[in-house]
Amino acid sequence: MTIIRYPESNDLRNLVKFCEKDGTIWLAENRMVLMHTSALGALRRELVGSVGKEHARRLLTRMGYAAGVCDAELAKRIRGHQSLQDAFFTGPQLHMLEGIVRVTPIDMKLDFDSGTFSGEFLWENSWEQDIHLRELGQSDEPVCWSQIGYASGYTSAFMGRFILFKEVECVACGHNNCRIVGKPLEEWEDADQHAGYFESDSMLNHLLELRHQVDYLRTTISQQGQAPQLVGNSKGFQHAYDLVTRASGTQVTVLLLGETGVGKERFARTLHQMSNRKQGPFIAVNCAAMPNDLIESELFGVEKGAFTGAQTSRMGKFERADGGTLFLDEIGELPLAAQAKLLRVLQEGEIERLGDDRVRKLNIRLVAATNVDLQAAVKAGRFRSDLYYRLSVYPIQIPPLRERIADIPLLIEAMVTRFGTLYEKKLLGVSDKAMQAIKHYQWPGNVRELENMIERGIILAPNGGWIELEHLFANVADSDFSEAQISQAGSLEQKQEPCASAGLIDAILASGIPFEDLENRLIDEAVKRADGNLAGAARTLGITRPQLQYRLKKKDGG
Repeated sequence: MTIIRYPESNDLRNLVKFCEKDGTIWLAENRMVLMHTSALGALRRELVGSVGKEHARRLLTRMGYAAGVCDAELAKRIRGHQSLQDAFFTGPQLHMLEGIVRVTPIDMKLDFDSGTFSGEFLWENSWEQDIHLRELGQSDEPVCWSQIGYASGYTSAFMGRFILFKEVECVACGHNNCRIVGKPLEEWEDADQHAGYFESDSMLNHLLELRHQVDYLRTTISQQGQAPQLVGNSKGFQHAYDLVTRASGTQVTVLLLGETGVGKERFARTLHQMSNRKQGPFIAVNCAAMPNDLIESELFGVEKGAFTGAQTSRMGKFERADGGTLFLDEIGELPLAAQAKLLRVLQEGEIERLGDDRVRKLNIRLVAATNVDLQAAVKAGRFRSDLYYRLSVYPIQIPPLRERIADIPLLIEAMVTRFGTLYEKKLLGVSDKAMQAIKHYQWPGNVRELENMIERGIILAPNGGWIELEHLFANVADSDFSEAQISQAGSLEQKQEPCASAGLIDAILASGIPFEDLENRLIDEAVKRADGNLAGAARTLGITRPQLQYRLKKKDGG
């Protein structure tokens, strides 16, 4: 009898990190939780009692299937450079590391090229059969539903075809151990009977469909006409959006306030699209980007010969916005002379081109925006008080992104969809750890900074994979997000920096090898042992992948 052995699991234990100060547990980039099995048992009992055994089994099987798919993605990432068997055994080893069940391989055959798979495994100390016996008693049928879902989901995702596992023996049925057998779906005679547990529940789907209809009606009522470029459900966002909605039916001048990058122009465009001017032009002007000596001509137009170089007459931004909306961003940067003319436009609804005495009547809606304190600018003499009072009739404060934490997942989802289409990449989304880091970040650049970061993540992430922490935050070390790890003995230990023995240090110092050469040799050896996999080499060296890439570039003279 051939004994099948697992590879060393140190690489897997090192992926599990506990961060007490943040209240999080991590398995690589995936957030995990520790739960009492008694609580899971109570949930199982409630499910069986409320929706019946078959529906409960289907739910738990699909839950396990989803977990297995997640671990298969992790296995390919961390052991993709190892042998096919060692890479596959990541799943059973993770199943044990996660406290689900002890897995002993009895027989296994797998071949990627032909899609061949057959496997038999022994399960011991299954938490699922234990709590089923405790809560529901002995069963006539196997009860490790979520574990079967996990094994099927993991193997199916790993092999790229549906592999169905069945529990042929179960402790809850009176056997000494639980035993499972897996092979392709079509090779099972009763495939249809078991495949149904991996499909959506028709009754639950109907309930969810009714819920979606209710949610849709609520959304339609509360956000009727919301423009697609505005995304958010937080209280601060909804308050600002409500003010925009109320202003859209009037002609009031609106002043948008907020930090750089919060989306003031998008709010202005939304206001325009919701108003009765939406068929007219929307003209956006960045006052801070125009030279002082050209501001008046750019805003109000110029007549031929008004100054040297004015060879033709041309209209300004105000005339171009006639019948629509003019958005003046960074209005606090306007010089005092231009402020005086702007005040007249607001009061009289007319302009005069530079070098012309003819008055032109205009019909525009003015929306201004600034990220500076205009009241302070008035006191300092940099902004006209009469213009300030004229502009601040209807101020709208747009909250910074750090005060809109609830909106971040929605914003990211929209950005991933948009940039994924732009760069023709299909991604699974942002990993749990990356999302945690995003939510804790202070976002000095607000939504614009988030947008740039997600675009970079889309470019760097592998097609079909997750956007991970290293794709977003190049300078954040993994140690910033972890406190303790699982030791080989199974206890929690504070993460320690690798410490060489005194003898090794003496040998290195005595060798006379320059420090830079020593570092280069270590890097080359780590990359060689990882078969060129930079992520694996970085873990061996105890640094992040971006840090390794920096050192490789430096080593190669880049």
